[in-house]
Amino acid sequence: MARRTIIAGNWKMNKTPSEAVALAKELIPLVGNDNVDVVFCVPFIDIVPVVEAVKGTNVKVGAENLYIEDSGAYTGEISADMIKDSGAEYVIIGHSERREYFNESDAFLNTKVKKALEKGLIPILCCGESLEQRETGVTIDFVRYQIKCDLAGISADDAKKIVIAYEPIWAIGTGKTATSDQAQEVCQAIRECLAEIYDQATADAIRIQYGGSMNASNAAELLAKPDIDGGLVGGASLKPDFGEIVAAG
Repeated sequence: MARRTIIAGNWKMNKTPSEAVALAKELIPLVGNDNVDVVFCVPFIDIVPVVEAVKGTNVKVGAENLYIEDSGAYTGEISADMIKDSGAEYVIIGHSERREYFNESDAFLNTKVKKALEKGLIPILCCGESLEQRETGVTIDFVRYQIKCDLAGISADDAKKIVIAYEPIWAIGTGKTATSDQAQEVCQAIRECLAEIYDQATADAIRIQYGGSMNASNAAELLAKPDIDGGLVGGASLKPDFGEIVAAG
């Protein structure tokens, strides 16, 4: 099954609204590729102006997080309805920084995935191991555990809407990158796990990204692997180099 490539930029906690609009306008002419879904995942305060800036282009916008409730006394949080109404279509869930710094558990992330799907947002669900886990030889077991927990109770039809991003934690923002063979090994294992949870057809329909210092120099090699359907790009998504990554797709 041919899966459409998806390259998403995770801007993290960078860019004021005016800076975000300027960056979006700089990147738009560089990321035109009819064969690739392009997403800018931006800070909450940047969503509305960036949605306006990318109107009429091939670029979609995503949020970097959401809360599990629709409304209420949850100071500082943002709901799926707010994200949807702002014009964003995607939302990152379970990034390692959310898991580590904000203690987000797999059970909590499972609730977030369900809420995003309920509200018509496309989840970009992150998973990945630490350096200690890789060196101990438990990478595949750990990532399978994350996938099974995070997708618990989610139907095959809904699972097909989800994008999974494999991000080895030791390669995020460090300049280190998993080799294309290492990345393919885990992405293949994720797809095999999905086939066990659902069926092969469902597994074949779900797009799996690689994240973890994907850049202009390694994107083509990574994207050539059979189970890598795109990238979740951090630092390089804030630079013109992002256009080269999209072109590699």
